[in-house]
This record gives sequence, C-alpha cells and structure tokens, in this order.
Amino acid sequence: MNKADKYFLDNLKKIKQEGVNDFSGEVRPKYKDGSPAHTKYITFVHEEYDLSKGEFPIPTLRPVAVKSAIGEVLAFYQDQTNDIGIMKDKHKLHWWKDWEVRDTNTIGIRYGATVKRYDLLNNLLDLLNNDMFSRRKIMSLWQEQDFKDDPEGLKPCFYMTNWEVRVIENEVYLDLHLTSRSSDYSVAGAINRTQYVALQMMIANHFGFKLGKFSVFTSNLHYYDRHEDQVEELLSRTPSKKQPYLKLNVSEKTNFYDIKVSDFELVDFECKYPQLDFELGI
Repeated sequence: MNKADKYFLDNLKKIKQEGVNDFSGEVRPKYKDGSPAHTKYITFVHEEYDLSKGEFPIPTLRPVAVKSAIGEVLAFYQDQTNDIGIMKDKHKLHWWKDWEVRDTNTIGIRYGATVKRYDLLNNLLDLLNNDMFSRRKIMSLWQEQDFKDDPEGLKPCFYMTNWEVRVIENEVYLDLHLTSRSSDYSVAGAINRTQYVALQMMIANHFGFKLGKFSVFTSNLHYYDRHEDQVEELLSRTPSKKQPYLKLNVSEKTNFYDIKVSDFELVDFECKYPQLDFELGI
C-alpha cells in the first residue's frame, strides 16, 4: 500500500470512529434542497510526503480528476482569475457556478483574484530568484481586506503555502507546506493535494530545482452526513500496489506561465473501482 492510500484510509477510519459531529445548531453550508450540510470531523491533521523518493499524495481508491485539478491551479495562479466563465471555458471547471457572487459570473475577490490583487505568485518567484533562503516565502489567500471588500465570497479552504529550499550536494530541493482550515476529505482531499504538488512541480521546474518534501496540515478534516455510504464504500476498497506519480513533460527551466495542463502526465495510476457521486454542501 502506498503512503497516500494509507493516509487516506487511516484518516477516513479516524473520522468515522473518533470524529465529532456538528449536528446541533446552524451551520453555513447547505445542500441544494436547502437542508443544513452537517459534518463529522477530526482536527489538526498532518500528512508528509517526500517527493524526491517517489512519495506522491495520490490515493488509488477512486478515480482522480487530475486534469481538472491542475486546471484549477492554473486558473488561480497563472490566469489569476475569479471569472467563472474563464474557469469553465478554458479549464473545464464546472463546479464553481454554485459559488457565484451576486450574478457577477465571479466567485468574488477570492483565490485567483487575491493572487492577482497582491501579486502573490510573482512575489514568490522574485524571492526564490533573489533570496531563496528567506524564511518569508509565503503565499496567503487569507486576506481580511478581501473579505471586507467582498463579504459574500467563499472564504478559501486551502489558504496558505510555505516554501523552503534545501541544498544537498549542490542540488536545490524545493519543499512545500500547504495549510487548510477545512477539507471535505472524501470528496476533494486527493484533488487538492495533487493540484498543489503540480504547483510545486511548476515552480521547481521554473528554476531548475529538484522536488523535495510536500506536507499538508488541515485544521478541520471531515466528511458530510450524506456521504456515509460513500465513505463505507471507500473503506471497503483495496488499494493498488502501484505508486502513481505526476510527470511534467517540459524542458528544465520552462517559464511558470508557459506550462499547460497537457504538459502533465499521471503515471502508474491504477484504480479498478468506479467514481462515486457526492452531494455537495454549498
């Protein structure tokens, strides 16, 4: 069993067996029928992978929409957009319509709009280029001014990245730590981890760095009350014995903004099970 499958199964079991419920009182998310979308959750969960040793956070218990996951990262960090039309037409992202703000065809000042507003990606590239040992290599999507200026938008779930470099035998390794306040684990856990590894690969390639560590911390790791059957199904499945990984098929030091979804290839991914349907809490 690869490391990603072990984390995935262990965390789902822990939520099921030890998790607590938010079944009393009002909660923000609602199902499309208007019912409150309650969750079962555990807190303060950490995962760590060493990409340099082939440990990729891609579990094999259900199909992973890799192209869509990477397309979302490109929409936020390359296009730096919050435009639902661009996300749908260019990157085939259909799910953001449910989070549209005030019939604006946007998701408000969130995600890509925040990256653009504070020039987060270019600032990070500049730091890595000019002061790579700085301990201030952070991109934060949690910007209170954005929430004040556009209070209706969904506050970002995966909201901060910390970047580090290590030099080992004259090779520079790029490490990434991802922080999340909230993760709908059974639905999007694999997608979020895969897409941020793709972002790490793009930035590493931009400079000709090697891939180092990838870790993720989640404050509230949960599944929704209407996902109990799907979680039971996932827990009954047997992982593949293979270790899937992402491959970036571009030359070294390709500019970050020139990399496309089609440049990525998911290698050795094997899943014999069908996809599952999940009713989302909006």
